[in-house]
Amino acid sequence: MHRKQRAATYAVVLILMLAALAAAETTRKDMHFKVGRRASISIVNQYGPISVKAGPGKRVMVTAILNSGKVEVDESKRGNRVSIISHLLEGADADSGRVGYEVIVPADASVTLHSMTGPLHVEKLRGDVSLEGSTAVVEVRDVTAGRVHIKTLNGPVTLTNVSDGYVEITSVSGDVALHAVNGTSVHVNSNTGKIHYDGDFGEAGQYSLTSHSGDIEAIAPSYASIEVVARSAQGRVENDFPLEPEHTSFVTHAGSAFAGTVGKAASSVKLLSFSGKIHLKKREQ
Repeated sequence: MHRKQRAATYAVVLILMLAALAAAETTRKDMHFKVGRRASISIVNQYGPISVKAGPGKRVMVTAILNSGKVEVDESKRGNRVSIISHLLEGADADSGRVGYEVIVPADASVTLHSMTGPLHVEKLRGDVSLEGSTAVVEVRDVTAGRVHIKTLNGPVTLTNVSDGYVEITSVSGDVALHAVNGTSVHVNSNTGKIHYDGDFGEAGQYSLTSHSGDIEAIAPSYASIEVVARSAQGRVENDFPLEPEHTSFVTHAGSAFAGTVGKAASSVKLLSFSGKIHLKKREQ
């Protein structure tokens, strides 16, 4: 009995020692920059998350948590541009080279973020947003009146409450989900990933959702005002809306392609796939 208790005690002590060693390796770095209107912030992080949120005033505040001494954070400010780079030292890997960033920027700032592993998170900005990653999970929410450019290999992408801007998303195999997203131009292109849109397609916008083999589901309310074209060469195509037919450059076939208008056709919508399924779905009230 006493042996079991001693063994359990040694195990707890060992865990605490390992945790202490890990904490000793972790380093925190705080950076503050005063900027003007429409500042530009760039962060390049090989491994680890970057989270950017809007804050009051004209200051950029960055907190970096370094996993080990095998990575450094280089910072620079030139005019209204702030640049942060995770600098890997010899022997660094995905674990020891990991840096986590928590960033507060002015709401009108433009941000450019690069991280292979992510995740990448941006919210409540009015400036341009450019995000790039490999396996990084990407999330953008509550962004308005800016340009949103996202490029990933297989990381999933989610946009929520993005309005009155220009959206362009390119993914090789990651799924893309758009919730309450509208703007002048919304373009999504994925090779094998699924594309999910749930919104109202706004007014006077151009929407293009394209996937080679991934399924596309677009959900809109009954009052949506769209001119829609949907086509899949080898996949099933379904539509829940009563459409006013219109002429197209291709022959429409039930189950593989359709085209027409709903309401005043304020926005243009294209749903295109080679072998994926397409469903234009009416939202249940």
